[in-house]
Amino acid sequence: MDMFQAMRVFTRVVDAGSFTAAAQALDLSTAQVSRLVSELENHLQARLLQRTTRRLSLTGVGSRYVERCRQLLHELDAASAEASGARLKPKGCLRVHSITGLGTQLLAPLASRFSELYPEVNLDLSLSQRHPDLLEEGHDVVITLARVLPDSELVGQHLGSTYSVVCAAPAYLEQHGIPQHLNDLSGHRCLRLVDPVFGDSWTFSDKGIERQVRPSETFQVNVAEAMAQAAGAGMGVCLLPDLIAAKAFQQGKLVRVLPQHRLHERGIYALYPSRRFLDAKVRTWVEFLKEEIPKAFSGYQTILETPSYWA
Repeated sequence: MDMFQAMRVFTRVVDAGSFTAAAQALDLSTAQVSRLVSELENHLQARLLQRTTRRLSLTGVGSRYVERCRQLLHELDAASAEASGARLKPKGCLRVHSITGLGTQLLAPLASRFSELYPEVNLDLSLSQRHPDLLEEGHDVVITLARVLPDSELVGQHLGSTYSVVCAAPAYLEQHGIPQHLNDLSGHRCLRLVDPVFGDSWTFSDKGIERQVRPSETFQVNVAEAMAQAAGAGMGVCLLPDLIAAKAFQQGKLVRVLPQHRLHERGIYALYPSRRFLDAKVRTWVEFLKEEIPKAFSGYQTILETPSYWA
């Protein structure tokens, strides 16, 4: 027996005053309504209604039970409306994970604009240098970088593209010279950015042949922003993601060297569990990023591709 269905039928019988009127309101037969009420009474082992040929009346137990039924059914309807409405109106807590550099430089600034558009969504943004398990850790969306997404049951939406560039501080280049060719890097202090997405080797494509440069052990760090600070202080030549490098270029702290080379080209993806019954807060966040991220990276990459006399 469907308890909630039986409770609805019982409540409608009480409100309508008869089995026949309740059956018409519920589009059921009178026999079906009578049977459901009888099954409910048998399940409860209590008589809820006194039946005569002319009228129905509630027993003491029935009077108390119908009020409880009304409360439970009201809560059930409210919960159902809230769950259904989640597909229609962006609302509630949106848990997003991103790698640190992308989160601090891009997603955190965009969060303010998203909150203005969707004030009923509470954005919970967590950042780290690792790849989390989306389902086990309870994230709604994971923003990640990849050449190609691995096969999985997750949905992956492409949001844009990113790459890394070789750069150094103007003061360092004045003192040590500007590398013009890949072989010149052997005469420079190459700093190591330890990155779980890109790795720590520099792989160049030179005339169709891949060549690797292994950074020195002089200095290494696992956060791109820290590497930008160290290179800006004149420690050596480094490899930085475009969104980190562009800001340092604008500030005059770093300039690009070997500008003919792009490394670590990756796609930016939003991962989430399913397209089926997609929550409105997830849908609007992904659509927002699909529009905003390409615009942001277009600006960064314009800065990176602008020639300088250091190149």
